[in-house]
Amino acid sequence: MRKSFYTLSALVTFQMKLDVMNGASYVFINRKRTHMKILTWEGDGFGLYFKKLERGTFEHPVSENGYQISCEKLMLILAGIETKKVKKRVRISF
Repeated sequence: MRKSFYTLSALVTFQMKLDVMNGASYVFINRKRTHMKILTWEGDGFGLYFKKLERGTFEHPVSENGYQISCEKLMLILAGIETKKVKKRVRISF
């Protein structure tokens, strides 16, 4: 977890073949799953969020459509809630 803004953005651009400046956030978790970094382009520069757990591990975020997850699921993972057991209720949408 020594990588910073430019190295992480290079990983997204050259290894993942994605546009780092498209407004999406990119989540990086270490092998022990105790550290997480979230890289996002905020329009005028990069934002980097870092969280280190003292106890426990992060859930590895995997979804039906590859590795894209919703903001709600990311918030649950950051809070330590196991998302496999969470059931989302049907809501009306317009």
